[in-house]
Amino acid sequence: MTAIIDYDAGNLRSVAKALEALGEQVCVTRDRDRILGADRVVLPGVGAFGDAMERLSQYGLVDVVREAAGSGRPFLGICLGLQLLFESSEESPGAEGLGVFKGRILRIPDSAGLKIPHMGWNSLEITEGSRLFSGVSQGSFVYFVHSYYLQAEDQDLVAAAAEYGVRIHAAVERGNVCACQFHPEKSGDVGLKILRNFLEM
Repeated sequence: MTAIIDYDAGNLRSVAKALEALGEQVCVTRDRDRILGADRVVLPGVGAFGDAMERLSQYGLVDVVREAAGSGRPFLGICLGLQLLFESSEESPGAEGLGVFKGRILRIPDSAGLKIPHMGWNSLEITEGSRLFSGVSQGSFVYFVHSYYLQAEDQDLVAAAAEYGVRIHAAVERGNVCACQFHPEKSGDVGLKILRNFLEM
């Protein structure tokens, strides 16, 4: 069973439907015991970094998410769920992230004349050996919607990158914890393959 953490941060149903399409039993919850008792955990998210951290705090989920990430069980952050795993974001100065990993969340520069937010399909440069991207072809396209991007401190953490006026760390993976800036649940067959890899971890 996969627990999807519910903290009013959007895209819960689409993530749940994608996992259910793969035959997975899903529980959308903010209950501590159900989250920590699940076989695997997903932290989704759409919206602003600071608002999301406020909601996690309001529901008493900050330490629960950190505990789930440190439990050794598979953990997947999606979109804002990736950004929250890091320490801070330019989007919300003064707001502390979960600090599971070190790195900065920066605004995509508009100096390149590209539209912000970065919205639509973009190709991935996949790091060799990533379990999350096992069997996914180099250069595969996935669906992004974001104005801020990750710059991880440790390059060994990066499982995939993309280019959009700047090099975006599009996915990270270490031990049981992985996360992606793009939306696998909206990325067609490639996204379903990525989610299946997560379920098989």
